Amino acid sequence: MPNISSVREFLLLAFADTRELQLLHFALFLGIYLAALLGNGLILSAVACHHRLHTPMYFFLLNLALLDLGCISTTLPKAMANALWDTRAISYQGCAAQVFLFVFLIVSEFYILTIMAYDRYVAICKPLHYGSLLGSRACAQMAAAAWGSGFLNAVLHTANTFSLPLCQGNVVDQFFCEIPQILKLSCSDAYLREVGALVFSISLAFGCFVFIVVSYVQIFRAVLRMPSEQGRHKAFSTCLPHLVVVSLFVCTAMFAYLKPPSISSPSLDLVVSFLYSVVPAALNPLIYSMRNQELKATLKKLILFT
Repeated sequence: MPNISSVREFLLLAFADTRELQLLHFALFLGIYLAALLGNGLILSAVACHHRLHTPMYFFLLNLALLDLGCISTTLPKAMANALWDTRAISYQGCAAQVFLFVFLIVSEFYILTIMAYDRYVAICKPLHYGSLLGSRACAQMAAAAWGSGFLNAVLHTANTFSLPLCQGNVVDQFFCEIPQILKLSCSDAYLREVGALVFSISLAFGCFVFIVVSYVQIFRAVLRMPSEQGRHKAFSTCLPHLVVVSLFVCTAMFAYLKPPSISSPSLDLVVSFLYSVVPAALNPLIYSMRNQELKATLKKLILFT
């Protein structure tokens, strides 16, 4: 029985069989990647360069933009290179690095989204305590905790996954190295250890999701009691984008990791993974700037200035 040391490379899922479709996929991915780089880069520049945006909400948005850039840069460039050069291979070390970075960034992003929900809750439901609860030191500590939690999760899951013996070949039915797809290649009951770790992590994520939902229930109750229509509009304009981002991210990620094997198929797995690993990074800048007049005005000034 071959063990993990005998696997020197993995073969990722091919998007198309014909050369013309491969080049079309490359062009599509390149467009999405450039859009994500531009959108998140503009948000980073706007928040970093304009003192008016040096507030907790925009500090966490800056962290989200950094994580989105890292997440899409972990998966999409390799897929583009494979489509361009007509190959499917990724080295064993490259696959392990991709898993580590992806888990690190995706888990950190979810915790940042949870902190952003808490920020909106305090701003709307406890405005008098906002300065004391979300001072600069508290914001830095919460952001560091989110990044640190992501790092610890990445170490745990990467070590568990790549310590398993593999005897089901080296074909990964995904366009990047994803843990559930690698677990399918295992031939040992030891994979249950990683499944248990995944269940634990997903349970924590579900707890965060419940916290986000409860926070938004309180937020919407407070907003509906506001006497000023302008105040309600401003509150909704900062909360609704975050809720859209969280819903897209959580629903697709949980479906990807918790769906029963009976409904699993390469095409479905591909679409779901694309939705939670690529689409948010490209859409988040658009979602956050669409209804946020302050950010929109700053981005206009930044574009005109450059």
